[in-house]
This record gives sequence, C-alpha cells and structure tokens, in this order.
Amino acid sequence: MDKKEYYKRSLTETGFKIVENNNFCSMGHTWELSKEMGQGFYWIYEQKNLYSIKIHDFFFHKDTFIEVNIPECLSVTYYESVSGEELIPYRRLEANSVKTFIGGYTPFKANIHKKIPICCTGIEIFPEYYKDYLKKNYPGEYRNPFDAFKSIEDNDDFPEMIMLLTQIKKYRGDGISAKLFYDAKVAEAVSLIVEHENNKDKYKKNYLSNSDKELLMSVTAYINDHYAFNIKQEQLSQIACMGATKLKSTFKQLHGCTITEYIQHRRMSQAEHLLSCTNFTINQIAKTVGYSSASRFSVLFKKSTGILPNEYRLIVKGK
Repeated sequence: MDKKEYYKRSLTETGFKIVENNNFCSMGHTWELSKEMGQGFYWIYEQKNLYSIKIHDFFFHKDTFIEVNIPECLSVTYYESVSGEELIPYRRLEANSVKTFIGGYTPFKANIHKKIPICCTGIEIFPEYYKDYLKKNYPGEYRNPFDAFKSIEDNDDFPEMIMLLTQIKKYRGDGISAKLFYDAKVAEAVSLIVEHENNKDKYKKNYLSNSDKELLMSVTAYINDHYAFNIKQEQLSQIACMGATKLKSTFKQLHGCTITEYIQHRRMSQAEHLLSCTNFTINQIAKTVGYSSASRFSVLFKKSTGILPNEYRLIVKGK
C-alpha cells in the first residue's frame, strides 16, 4: 500500500480528520482528532516513500484501545508525555523515554489512558531508505541498520536522540531548507542508532531454558504480589534458585528491563489507578505503592508519565 494511503486510512480509523489550514508547520500535513474522541493533533511529513516524521500532541476522552498495522519500517520515537501500556510485547509506556518499533511484522497494539496527553516525536524509515538508498550511496560501507534499531531498549540512556528529536519538534522551516533539514536529521538519527549499538555495553544473551523461564515467571509473580514492599535480592534469588548475577541478567533478558525498573513500573501503574479512582492523598498513595517519601514518589511519577501526581489527578478527574 502507498504510504500516503496507509496514513490516511490509519488516521481516519482512529478518529482524525485532515486540517486544510496547517498552522503547526507549513511542511507536511496536520490531522486533528475529532472532538468526540478527544483533542489535539497529529502532524506528519513524508519524503518520497523514504521516511516520515511524526509529531503527536493529543489525548483521548476515554481509555482507548488502538491497533495499527504499521508498514515495514524502522521507527524511533521520543515520548515526552504518555500513559498506557503497549500490549505486544506487554510493557508500560513510559514518558521521557526513547522507544524503537520494527514495523511490518506484528501490529502495534496499545491501551492509551484517558485525558493524559500523548506528546511524542518520531521518525519512521522505510525499506526504500535503509535497504536501497543507503546501500546505493554507501556501497563499500553499507550496513543494514535493522539490528541496531532492534537493539535499543526502553531504558537505554540516549540523550543524543532526545536532543535530535526535540530539534525536529521545534523546527518551523519551509521549502528546500526544510527538506534539507529533515533529510539531514533522518541520516543523523540512523547514524546515532548504529553508533549507539556499537558503543553499548553488551552482555551475551544466553539461551533461556524452559526451566529458567518457569523460575523467572515465579519471580515475576512474586514481584507482582509484593511490589509495594521492600523486596530483597536474596528472596528473589531463593525463589529463582539462581545466583544474584544470573538472576539479574536472565530477568532483563526475559522482560527487557531490570528488576528495579520492573518494580517501579508496577508501582506507577497502581499509582495511576489510585489517583484516578480514589481520594487518597498523594502521601497515602506513595506509601500504598511502596514509597516512604511523597516527594520521591512524585519525582518518579513525573519521570514515568511526564506530569506530577496531583496534575495527573486533576486531568483525569477533571477537577
């Protein structure tokens, strides 16, 4: 399917309508979310089926399940604000994070929480770019960036990519200068990801046996039931029948995050529920999900969602 037709169908099905007066940026096209569904916009700039640049700033009135069959591409996105869960694989959508997605294999499925803005900037690079264009222009040095994109993990520290995507969001040029700017930023993004993979501290991902997976799932179940308590490493090692080093590496291999990060994800998910469905104070919620300090909880909550707990409550409850 032609990329323009894909975006048109996908956005229309999600409740967006194209805006004739493009007041966000003269380049590309702006789509506005219908008032029945929510509020905000989705801006997209495409270049000759080589790549697209997307900037989102919208929210839904209700919790919304979305399923999008993304065409074959390599995608990288910086989330400034978001609240929800990606479903395949299941993982919490985190603000202040860089995420990659490989399109063309499984659909992107997510549950987006109501009223919390999805503010993000991303690049989708199509096969015509990373298989044909790069190979043609760099015949002696060509390297398919597929594996490099796939190696980026949600918890990776990637300030260079955050800076690049922030520059794209703030840019308001037009004409040939804008085309040259976007071309250069896409090439820079690919370069950063390939370099990031080269410089990344790698550990060997050994094959996980079925018995190790079962033991790790027992550890996961224990964490799910006790995330609000002070879980000691020794307890988890005993449940897993593994040494501390093996447990840490295999847990990250299975879940794509560290044990500490997994516990924080569970705590933040429960905190969102308590903020939206109870009248507990921020201090009570902090203690309920496992933090003795409300200020520490607030810092971590903002890092996770992009907004403070009291702001989240005001938005979700509309008070």
